[in-house]
This record gives sequence, C-alpha cells and structure tokens, in this order.
Amino acid sequence: MASSFGTGLGGMVHVLAGGLGVSAIVLASAELFTALKLIGSAYLIWIGFRTVQSARRDAALALGGGLAEPPVGPRRAFREGVLVEALNPKTAAFFLAFVPQFVDPARGEVALQFVVLGTVSVALNTLADTVVAFAAGGIREGAAARPALVRRIREASGAAMVALGIGLALAKRPAT
Repeated sequence: MASSFGTGLGGMVHVLAGGLGVSAIVLASAELFTALKLIGSAYLIWIGFRTVQSARRDAALALGGGLAEPPVGPRRAFREGVLVEALNPKTAAFFLAFVPQFVDPARGEVALQFVVLGTVSVALNTLADTVVAFAAGGIREGAAARPALVRRIREASGAAMVALGIGLALAKRPAT
C-alpha cells in the first residue's frame, strides 16, 4: 500500500516537471535522458537482486529454524516507490505524450491544465495500485501457509524488477 502512494508521489514529480517544462528538456537532452535512465535502471536492478537474495535467505533461515528477515516496512516501501517512479524517464515520456492531447490553450494557462490533468492521471493510477494492493493482501493470508510459494513469488518479483531495470537501461529516447 505504501509503495502505491510512493509511486503516486513519484508520478507527481513528473507531472510538476512536465508542467514546468523540465521533462521536455530532459527528453530533448540525450545526456540527461541517459543519466536518468541509467540511474533508474540501476536502482530497479538493485532492488530486484535484493528481493531475490532476501527471499532465498529467508527460506534458508526457515529451514534452519531461524527467523526470517522482517518484511519491508511502510517507510521503505514508500521511499522505494517514490524513487522508482521519479527516476523512470518513461513516465516523463508518458506525461509529455499523453497529457498535451487534452490541453486546450484557448482555455487558459497551459501549465496549470497540464498539472491538473496529470494529477488526475496519477490519482487514477494510484487508486488502481491501491485496489491491487488490497487484493494481494487477501491472497497473502492463504499464501503465508505455503512458504515455498511465497519464496517463489518473491524470487519472481525480484527477477521481474531486474528485467524491468534491464529493459529501462536498453530503452531508446523517444523521438522529440
């Protein structure tokens, strides 16, 4: 749940940057785009590897009768959500490609329209993420009785983050 709100705040970074024109500058600069892309992809890969390691360590500890590592707390989940979303240049590309279609210069301040429309988009995405988090919480109760399943799910989640990080690292800059 905290991660969902973190990605929402990270999305707002892009909305405000888009409203101020900063996102357009980042997308226009190959160097800035590449730097942001590589930082974001490295962070995703790091989180992915850490997730896989944690799943395996917890499984080994459980077999040996030890205590597993405590789950990620809400502060860390929130912080990671913010960083993952804020460091994703594809989010900037989305807002710069999608939101301007609905901005009408004849209706007033373009930057304000961009921010309002972007905020609506972030709110809807955060709502969808929250619904998924609630659904996953219900599934979690049943899965807790099956530690091998939980380990495999965590390993798959970590592998997916690594794959997303690699995909982000290989992403090309959108045409401007």
